[in-house]
Amino acid sequence: MAAGKSIAAERGAYLVFEDEDGQSMTPPRSRTWGRIGRTPVVRVRGRGSGRVSMAATTCYKPGERSRLIYRIREYRGRKGEPKGFGWRDFRDLKVRAHIQLGTPIVLVRDNVRLHLTAVMKDFIAAHADWLTVFQLPTYAPDLNPTEGIWLLVKRAPGNLAAADLGQITRAVKHKLKMLQYRSQVIDGCFAETGLRFGEAPRAATSVFIRG
Repeated sequence: MAAGKSIAAERGAYLVFEDEDGQSMTPPRSRTWGRIGRTPVVRVRGRGSGRVSMAATTCYKPGERSRLIYRIREYRGRKGEPKGFGWRDFRDLKVRAHIQLGTPIVLVRDNVRLHLTAVMKDFIAAHADWLTVFQLPTYAPDLNPTEGIWLLVKRAPGNLAAADLGQITRAVKHKLKMLQYRSQVIDGCFAETGLRFGEAPRAATSVFIRG
């Protein structure tokens, strides 16, 4: 992680964390108030299946506002419909981050198989002038600030008795849009990882360390 932060500082780049998740019609467990001895029950009226896939990047650079950039895709179980994101979707998310941020990006991501395909590796190699990629350890969600975004997003439909997938999609989009304008919350997700920006004692560039 220190190497990733050093490269970001040298290139004037944003440090970008990428991750993906999803939300189905079944709402996650949520906390609420209720009478003693009476467990609150949310009755779901809607039928059918489906899933809202979410992919996002949380973007950080000292002295700049933290950013959240995302994509959403619905899956309704129709014939020929992709169940989730493909490599092109993740390629486009990287390109979009580069354009919106206006700087090179140093990308930190997990080891999902889709990220390790030959076509994705070729894309990264072809755009080495603005894209540098580092892999997180095999299972380290606690090091990825984007995981904190998913926790916040999934609270939104927690008590929603959705009648159809469209309601879930609208709730997810609303929450993500709201978070885009709250850079302090995005900063909080970074702080929750235990990572922080600091100065290297014997170097001119910043380093990325875990406290």
